[in-house]
Amino acid sequence: MTDPHAISAALGSLVGLILALTGAGGGIVAVPLLVFGLKLDVATAGPIGLAAVGIAAALGALLALREGRVRYKAATLMAGAGAIVSPLGLSLARRVPNAPLMLLFALVLLYVAARMFLQQRSRGQASRPARTTPAPCHIDEVRGKLAWTMPCARALTFSGAIAGLLSGLLGVGGGFVIVPALRRISDIPIEGIVATSLAVIALVSTSGVVAASVSGHMAWTTALPFTAGAIAGMLGGRLIAKRLSGAHIQRGFAVFAGLIAIAMMVKASSII
Repeated sequence: MTDPHAISAALGSLVGLILALTGAGGGIVAVPLLVFGLKLDVATAGPIGLAAVGIAAALGALLALREGRVRYKAATLMAGAGAIVSPLGLSLARRVPNAPLMLLFALVLLYVAARMFLQQRSRGQASRPARTTPAPCHIDEVRGKLAWTMPCARALTFSGAIAGLLSGLLGVGGGFVIVPALRRISDIPIEGIVATSLAVIALVSTSGVVAASVSGHMAWTTALPFTAGAIAGMLGGRLIAKRLSGAHIQRGFAVFAGLIAIAMMVKASSII
């Protein structure tokens, strides 16, 4: 009989690997992998996914911080807004039946997969679309830091709050919101966006994990091996990330996420 702890660790390593390669995708596939791999419901899998993604993201963010890639002030503002809203999402997740919650998760995942695939079909990850208007958040060319304005602060706060709500409700890190939001509202290079996203994910996930633990909804026997696997996957992913094409990584993940979304929709419809 297969050891559930070994399965949990293997699933976690896949999440960490995806998180290292994309900076956005690991969190959103954590819950589906736990649902299918360990037969958990979405509300139970959510806090486990948050714990693993949060710690793995923290590791990646610390390594990126040493390289000077993290925009830590922007990350702190976004994470602060997300941390305030995340417990609300956790509370809602406990009140929504499993089938509708699973269907909602599947629809969000399908949207993310479709958007990522279409964005990367004709251009690489590093390229950016031409802007018709200035970004609310832009880097001061003299200081090399973000020029803080009220529109920039509002945009970062709103994006962080949305990421926090989805983090608590669906057990995702929120990177699939943070990365495209930063691409849209700032002129930060993609390497800095991924690094800043990891920092926000780590901070927002921490608030969700604490809230779940205090309320007694954290299954630590599953979370610990899953988290250990995610850390190993994050470290391994960083070693190979620079050798792979960003566009190919994004398209491959989009297909993988789309298949998982369809499977979740089928499973949800069979429960209803």
